[in-house]
Amino acid sequence: MRIFAIGDLHLSGNPPTKPMDIFDLAWHNHWQKIKTDWSEKVGESDVVLLAGDISWAMNILEVKMDLEELITLPGRKIMIRGNHDYWWSTVTKLNNTFANKLEFLQNNFFQYENWAICGSRGWELPNEYYTEKDEQIFARELLRIENSLMQAEKIGLVNKILLLHYPPLLKGQEVSEISKLCCKYNVKQCIYGHLHGEDAFKLAFEGELDGTNYQLVSADYLDFKLKKITAI
Repeated sequence: MRIFAIGDLHLSGNPPTKPMDIFDLAWHNHWQKIKTDWSEKVGESDVVLLAGDISWAMNILEVKMDLEELITLPGRKIMIRGNHDYWWSTVTKLNNTFANKLEFLQNNFFQYENWAICGSRGWELPNEYYTEKDEQIFARELLRIENSLMQAEKIGLVNKILLLHYPPLLKGQEVSEISKLCCKYNVKQCIYGHLHGEDAFKLAFEGELDGTNYQLVSADYLDFKLKKITAI
């Protein structure tokens, strides 16, 4: 049994209504590349963590085609919301529509064997361009992240994975409010996406800090292949 991760699928139907290769030719036929790799690697008893920006759809009706594509692939799928997932309404509504097929991570956590899958979307890290609204959103996301970690802690799950969309750290930073939470709750793995292109990849923080291993899993960063996070 294994846990894999990938982020930023940016689906838009089949054939795609918003092909990603208009941004970068590396994205040409990207969904087929991901599906092929997924089908070769993942078994039904495995888990795939999806780090946001699943679909360009604007509502739950539009997203059905993209999510049905995911449902047909092997493994258990646990996902968080990305900044472009405008179709993500309430978790209750999503669960009512895709019950027992997909799992949506927000103000909750999921257990897989002795691992806790925790997380939330996150937000841009505080910077000089921050507005009052940014501060409010970031504060709310910190509460959601800690709530998810606390729930897992309460039932005694020691092995924790924190799944985010936005980066929890950037290269050159030694600490952030999110990394403090990772340290406080002994998070083993912190997985995130959002960053695209060579210039953005250079900003990514990867590696171990205070006992947490940070990994970027944007689809284009992984050459459209799933990354194995751990085996159980």
